[in-house]
Amino acid sequence: MKRLLDLFLGLSAALLLLLPIALVALAVRLTSPGPALYWSERVGRDNRTFRMPKFRSMRVGTPAVATHLLQDPAVHLTPIGSFLRKSSLDELPQLWSILKGDMSFVGPRPALFNQEDLIALRTREGVHHLLPGLTGWAQVNGRDELPIPQKVRLDVEYLQRQSLRFDLQILWLTLAKVLRGDGVAH
Repeated sequence: MKRLLDLFLGLSAALLLLLPIALVALAVRLTSPGPALYWSERVGRDNRTFRMPKFRSMRVGTPAVATHLLQDPAVHLTPIGSFLRKSSLDELPQLWSILKGDMSFVGPRPALFNQEDLIALRTREGVHHLLPGLTGWAQVNGRDELPIPQKVRLDVEYLQRQSLRFDLQILWLTLAKVLRGDGVAH
């Protein structure tokens, strides 16, 4: 059922957002050198890696680490990078990962390949068996501001409470957070 919902919502969103996606891609290309998309190595279900697309909000050559690990993240942002992140427009290409089956709309956010502490905690708690999501319970409860152990506690809570109703609640809360720009550190 969840996969069918992902396909239905993913195709619908891709069609509805085709023009905004094209406009964001053009804006990224016009405001900084390099490709519009950044393909990030992420850890998915059962700790398998996959390549997840995002609109590029950082300059070409920025180290592939979590933003909070950069000494001065603002130095690496493209001219429209902060806006893309605050508005979550940088996440739109992840519709591809949802349609492909690497991600779901709701689940734990996929870890970067080098976030060993997050991956180890999720594996210990069984969260690694879940398909990662565009949004998740941790996302609507703090997003970038949460320390890793707290994120994993929320991921475990999602694992235990999974249901269509809970997913719809998370999607609704995500929409509200995105519209307010809550929880984005950079």
